[in-house]
Amino acid sequence: MNNRWIVVGLGNPGSKYALTRHNIGFMVIDMVVERFCGSYRGGFEADYTVLDIYGKRCYLVKPQTYMNLSGKSVVEICGYFDIPFTNMVVVHDDLDMEFGKIKIKKGGSSGGHRGVDSIIAASGWDDFIRVKMGIGKPVNKDISGYVLSEFDRTEKGYLKEFIDLGADALLALLEKGVQVSMNLYNNKKIVQEVNQK
Repeated sequence: MNNRWIVVGLGNPGSKYALTRHNIGFMVIDMVVERFCGSYRGGFEADYTVLDIYGKRCYLVKPQTYMNLSGKSVVEICGYFDIPFTNMVVVHDDLDMEFGKIKIKKGGSSGGHRGVDSIIAASGWDDFIRVKMGIGKPVNKDISGYVLSEFDRTEKGYLKEFIDLGADALLALLEKGVQVSMNLYNNKKIVQEVNQK
């Protein structure tokens, strides 16, 4: 049995995008790497590190290709390190869930997420596990401007808590599997006040 896993956080490279909603996948990966005192190396058009987590050899990856080409580096890393697509987890933002809510899901469509689209197109595989981080929808419907903007002041007050929750869910997934982690986290969200503004 292949015990290598690829755990991908989606986002855009560079300081310009570092704190934007679209980069919450990067933020969750950073939190896990920080908890395990890991450090990134460059290669395969990505920043990545290798950590042993709950008996799994995990390649934690932040593609540096910009969102809509994320699949390129993901497929290169899987090929080079012999990681099966069945052992892939992708952490990404989700417009269809309110800020602070989390959902673990296996397979399905991309929901219009360009990074997920790119991974599906490059790998030919859509049955990977996703950890979806709710960012809410903009009132004015300017989706691209919204996802590339920073969290608002209220959200920023709860952002670390939300990223911690995402990291907890990701680690539970690696330790206990999809079904148990879904039961634990799919109804969880951070404090209510954020969504009552």
